[in-house]
Amino acid sequence: MAVPRIFAMAFGLAGLGGTWVTAGQAGHVPVVVGRALMGLAAVVWLVSVGWYLRYVCGGRGRLRADLEDPVASPFASLALIAPMLLAAQGLAPYSLTAGRVLVDVFLVLTVLFGGWLTGQWICRPMDLDRMHPGYYLPTVAGGLVACASAAKVGQTRLAEVMFGFGVICWFILGSMIGGRLFHRPRLPAPLLPTMAIEVAPAAIASVAYFALDKGRVDFIAAGLAGYGLLMVLVQLRLIPLYARLRFSVGTWAFTFSWAVVATTTLHWIDAGKPAGHLVYTYLVLAAITVLIGAIAARTVLALARGELLTPSSPASGANSS
Repeated sequence: MAVPRIFAMAFGLAGLGGTWVTAGQAGHVPVVVGRALMGLAAVVWLVSVGWYLRYVCGGRGRLRADLEDPVASPFASLALIAPMLLAAQGLAPYSLTAGRVLVDVFLVLTVLFGGWLTGQWICRPMDLDRMHPGYYLPTVAGGLVACASAAKVGQTRLAEVMFGFGVICWFILGSMIGGRLFHRPRLPAPLLPTMAIEVAPAAIASVAYFALDKGRVDFIAAGLAGYGLLMVLVQLRLIPLYARLRFSVGTWAFTFSWAVVATTTLHWIDAGKPAGHLVYTYLVLAAITVLIGAIAARTVLALARGELLTPSSPASGANSS
């Protein structure tokens, strides 16, 4: 596995917490459930950071190898992106100043790391076959999560800047990643879960736009939903591929991707309030909670067996099938 993928666990749990917070703020469930999930995600993030620091200190050059590896490096950005969600939705409701400071700190770090990685991809020879949807994470996910987080803590102009940062990077990287998936050989098995990330950009952009526009549905929100619907339908065709995969830490790629789709769906249900909207809300919450809960339970089992956190070469996941 690519070791930095460990940070996807906290990111996925934060996404689930965000879904419950959204439902809670609409008055459908106790908001404390979402806050508790944010707390759990914060604990997982701290443990992941501690484990990763121990890992990189245990061998010379490991950190540099991860940050320069064309397969592993995008996942490292999750260590910086997840705390923005945690600060904006978990901490800011209790201390706006502390939440705003942490959002700003990790926003700056996310932008700097995204810029460094982009420069790295320009300067170093890039093998298109080693590209994967995880390349959305540093700048697209980073920018759009930063937008939503800044909007949550009252920094509207900063949020608007980060919306442009994320959306334009989405357009640029989307064409490159799409070209790789359409015209080159299939991703190796350890990287197949990253194809779930394809549903995320439109959904994160939707959540960010709702945060900027106070939840209003307009033609931009509708346009994002249209593309998001296509990406969700694409995933149905990929289910046979996913069904053959072995469980690994890479399976967490499904968690935040679908959590943010669930959050976007809740926004639309609450905006339209169709007949039976409460039933739809609870079905969405149940589905995403069961999915992420099952992955979390399988992770605990893998940890108990010592099968999850066995470090290997960052590039190994890309070269095996």
